[in-house]
Formats: sequence, structure tokens, C-alpha cells
Amino acid sequence: MTRPLRPPSPGEMAAPAVNAREAAGAARSQAYRDGMARIASAVHVIATDGPAGRTGFTATAVTSISDAPPTLLVCLNRASASAARLVANGVFCVNTLAADQAGLAEDFAGRSGLHGEARFSHGVWTTLATGAPLLDGALASFDCRLVEVRDIATHHVLVGEVEAVRIGTAGESLVYLDRAYRSVTGG
Repeated sequence: MTRPLRPPSPGEMAAPAVNAREAAGAARSQAYRDGMARIASAVHVIATDGPAGRTGFTATAVTSISDAPPTLLVCLNRASASAARLVANGVFCVNTLAADQAGLAEDFAGRSGLHGEARFSHGVWTTLATGAPLLDGALASFDCRLVEVRDIATHHVLVGEVEAVRIGTAGESLVYLDRAYRSVTGG
């Protein structure tokens, strides 16, 4: 004898629906990260110094906003150890790395075991207008004063007005593509 099917109670449906929704969100997030890995991005070390202390991090989420006045943006995870210091200091320098500076990218990404001030033991550091650390040997360095912070999802979007620029020696650029450092030669 067969029994008639009964519709599931609301409680029985809620758990699988939530799990399916979470699984779909996780799959979408992974697909997004996989897609973004296909985009070649210049590699930068963002450095700050001031009353909150010196710190820095590796970033690929950097872009120009305008040249009048010269303005750029950097995206930084709010949970990062550098986030509070950079915002408190109100200044930062975007140092665009050359292909032979992949070791510095690893240091400032935290992958070499160096933390905080120890990251600055590699490279030669100076300053320009704001006092933010500028890396000698960078392809270009943009010394910025923080003019706006927007919180979007998990990140701060940091808007900096460029107060000074140093153009380094032309050479191969360091880029990040398919989760690996690569070099790009200019024309």
C-alpha cells in the first residue's frame, strides 16, 4: 500500500533552503575569485607612516580616478592589520613594483613571515611630501593624502589625492595573473 505524499512542514524546508543558498553564495564567490584571477594586475606596495605607526601591504586593487586633481584609489580589507593605521595616519604611498621586486611583494603580503616594521628591512625607503614611505627602485611612486574612505562589503575604498610623484627607471613590470607573479615588458 502506498501512502499519499504530504507537503513538508515549513521547518523541514528551511534548513535545506538555507544550506542551498549558502552553497550557491560560496560557489558564486569562488567563481568571482577565479574570474578575477584571470585579470592581470600591476603589483604595488602601499606604505604609510605617521602617528599610528609605519606599516604596509601588497595590493593589486589600485586604479586612477582623475588627473585633475591627480587622484587614485586603493582597496584594502578592513580586517587587515594595516587598515586602522593607514586611515589614522591619513597618508600613503603607492609604490608600483618592478619585476625583480617580487620578494618585496611577498614580504608585504605577509607570505615571508615578516610582520609590521620588519617588512621595511628589505628595500631602501625614503619620503616625499607626505612622509609616507617611498620605495627606491619602484617603477613609479604616488605620494597621497587620504581624502575619503568608503566601506563597501569587506573592504575600505581609500581615495588619495596625489601630492607628489616619483618616476623610476623604466623596466619590466610585476603583475599578478592566475595567482602567480609574472613580468611584463613594455614596448
